[in-house]
Amino acid sequence: MGDIEIRDDRAAGRLEAVAGGEVVGRIEYFVLDAPERALVPVHTAVEPAHEGQGVAGSLARAFYALAAREDSAVAPLCPYVAAWAGRHPDRAPAAGPELMKAAHAWLAAHPERF
Repeated sequence: MGDIEIRDDRAAGRLEAVAGGEVVGRIEYFVLDAPERALVPVHTAVEPAHEGQGVAGSLARAFYALAAREDSAVAPLCPYVAAWAGRHPDRAPAAGPELMKAAHAWLAAHPERF
């Protein structure tokens, strides 16, 4: 795969992978403020023509790096990001049960977002 650029569109709640000027993958997320500040990935998608090329893994790695730069936790509701975190505990600190419960509650209260 060629070079991809990762960009954060915070207003839209998307971390995007861009290649050749087009968005080839994304993580949709929201920001949670309590019980602690956290970025909460909900869904990861990769365009079919770019599947199997490491786009989703690059997005997950960049997502955790972004959270670390912002001193935020990550509460992975997205199954892909949660699985990636399980394979990379050195780069993906686990979220506590209270944070995960709060993330699930926020998502349940805002189903129109995702």
